[in-house]
Amino acid sequence: MNVRHHLVMADERLVTHRTVDETAGTIDRLGSLLRGARVVALTGAGCSTESGIPDYRGPDGAWHTRRPMPYWEFMHDEASRAHYWARSFRGWDRFASAGANQGHRALARLEREGCIDRVITQNVDGLHQAGGSRRVLELHGTNHRVICLGCGDRIGRSEMQQRLAAANRGWLAEPRAWRPDGDDELDRELTRDFRVPSCALCGGVLKPDVVFFGENVPRERVGEAMDGILAADVLFVIGSSLAVWSGYRFALAAARGSIPIAILNLGRTRGDDLATFKLEAPCGEALSRLAGALAS
Repeated sequence: MNVRHHLVMADERLVTHRTVDETAGTIDRLGSLLRGARVVALTGAGCSTESGIPDYRGPDGAWHTRRPMPYWEFMHDEASRAHYWARSFRGWDRFASAGANQGHRALARLEREGCIDRVITQNVDGLHQAGGSRRVLELHGTNHRVICLGCGDRIGRSEMQQRLAAANRGWLAEPRAWRPDGDDELDRELTRDFRVPSCALCGGVLKPDVVFFGENVPRERVGEAMDGILAADVLFVIGSSLAVWSGYRFALAAARGSIPIAILNLGRTRGDDLATFKLEAPCGEALSRLAGALAS
């Protein structure tokens, strides 16, 4: 049986449920779409909200009240760069201590059992690897690493935390809220005197090794992700609204290639009209049930 043709012709158009308790039969139907297929997972912030990391675009997301730091502002405004690093310094311990949840662990199980070929993630938290996944492409980079924009040297984020602490001894600030990027919300006047270390090798500007809002994903990374998706039988979108182009382009490419798209997400996504199948439920429990169904 040609899996791709079978799934396209299955006419499982946009099945939507609000809670996992409603979805016993639906999980089985989703499992039937994925069983025996080469599946590539495209994941977003909804995979990590159950680990305590907030998101921007979900039903309770921060997009309408807090925006991520734009790339051009980080690059060209020293005060904004200091403001960003102060927020990151204040929020890092909580971000770094977040652990993988049952959804991450379920995806790792699906990978081990040959149900998921690879994970392409828009997240920068490293929680897929913490949960046991091995074939992970971090589309937007990782918050656990810092890069020098001058010489390209990379250091661990924990080392950067130590350098920030040494440069700002006695600096304290009370945050208003924790942000989706792992930084705290701070009033700008509190960060006016915050000092940001430069690269120890060349004196260049240090930046988290992540793709900022308004920055382009490296071309070779996009190409690697696209090759994986176009070779797949199914694109499984998990916890992503597909609101930004960096993820939505892959859904468009899959649809143009007649590759079925299954979506697991709370709330509408930009790709709903492209989907062969949609389940609207919390990612963690749904993925755990799916892993159990595919193992049986």
